[in-house]
Amino acid sequence: MASNATMTIDGATYELPRVEAVNGYDGFDISKLLSNSGAITLDNGFGNTGSCTSQITFIDGNAGVLRYRGYPIEELAEKCTFLEVAFLLIYGELPDANSLSQFIQRIKKHTLLHEDFKNFFTSFPSDGHPMSMLQSAVAGLGTYYPEALNPLDPDQLDLASVLLLSKVPTMVAYASKRATGLPLLYPDSSKSYTEGFLRMTFGLPYQTNDVDPTIVNALDKIFILHADHEQNCSTSTVRLVGSSHASLFASISSAIGALSGPLHGGANEAVLDMLGKIREQRISIPEFVSQVKDKKNGVKLMGFGHRVYRNYDPRAKVVKALADDILGKLHGDSEIFDMARELEQVALNDDYFVERKLYPNVDFYTGVLYKAMGFPTQMFTPLFVVGRLPGWIAQFREMVNDPNTKIGRPRQVYIGEDEREVPSMKERAAQGFTYEPAFEERV
Repeated sequence: MASNATMTIDGATYELPRVEAVNGYDGFDISKLLSNSGAITLDNGFGNTGSCTSQITFIDGNAGVLRYRGYPIEELAEKCTFLEVAFLLIYGELPDANSLSQFIQRIKKHTLLHEDFKNFFTSFPSDGHPMSMLQSAVAGLGTYYPEALNPLDPDQLDLASVLLLSKVPTMVAYASKRATGLPLLYPDSSKSYTEGFLRMTFGLPYQTNDVDPTIVNALDKIFILHADHEQNCSTSTVRLVGSSHASLFASISSAIGALSGPLHGGANEAVLDMLGKIREQRISIPEFVSQVKDKKNGVKLMGFGHRVYRNYDPRAKVVKALADDILGKLHGDSEIFDMARELEQVALNDDYFVERKLYPNVDFYTGVLYKAMGFPTQMFTPLFVVGRLPGWIAQFREMVNDPNTKIGRPRQVYIGEDEREVPSMKERAAQGFTYEPAFEERV
């Protein structure tokens, strides 16, 4: 049996119980360290701190492994639909035919938005970012369903889970239509989950709105790849907000805010922007790679490397295979895809990147695929929301049902001023500190 750890502080030794993992890193429980020793640990960014135990997702970044509930991501993407994977994440097992049918019908029942709520989207500027609209919309959705707000009531929580799975794709489609000024379509319950979303996003009321099955299949698989990814920034936000017993709607809204940050959800936009600039500047891929290595003018290689993976991101392999298979059929920007493939080959054969373990991540090819499907770049992160939603819901439900859950309250190591007296206004002027806005704000 593996042994516990000990920590010695000021001559006193404290035992830290080992929490053994089924796969991956064991943890050492420091929950009583402060009360026993009067000291805390410091871990900026929480890169070495486990905030919970979980049965949902396992990642081995060194080996390039990702599993949902024990199933390899490659197999799930090959053999399952997105809603099957959503069921797996939320309820713990893959559904049989009857369970899946009931789950799908329940989701289809709730895809429609209240007419008053639809008008919510018209209150935003037409050029407002869809992520801001979506974050506000998800927070506001709870006002229409007071019977689904209590996260401690299993039936209410289950209703909230289904409502979000049902309505968020409709919201994302409406946010997209709002940006283009085109009319909104009502959901069509005869369509599959992903096909219905694409129809609402691109369809028009005066046209036959058949959706290319190639696009439906590809987007469904991309949603699977994004469905969960352990305790990342937005997922940790779900758990932290939910630990206060806030509703699922409030917690998911907060996660969307976290995902909107360019360091989290905006990487695929950055990849497409990088490839576009390479083409505009008419420089070769080897020349661009040299600029990255020389750190010339702050040039960065986007879509490579990951905070967790130190190997080829397993999701990137699936996306690349999708891109190889369908981009020609979609008549997308083949030049951009060719550039991406060349950039990958040059980088993977360069010792500079190999030594630093900088491999393509899932974002490297998804932006190219999204563009080929017809999505504008500002819709890339909302698409991430649709995919990640089952994982957020599953993580919230696991957190609520974990008897060890406590309201999140990180500690800090204070390094500011020691106690001091409040100076008079005259004394403050002598200190030389001034406040001047950097620019004139518009009203």
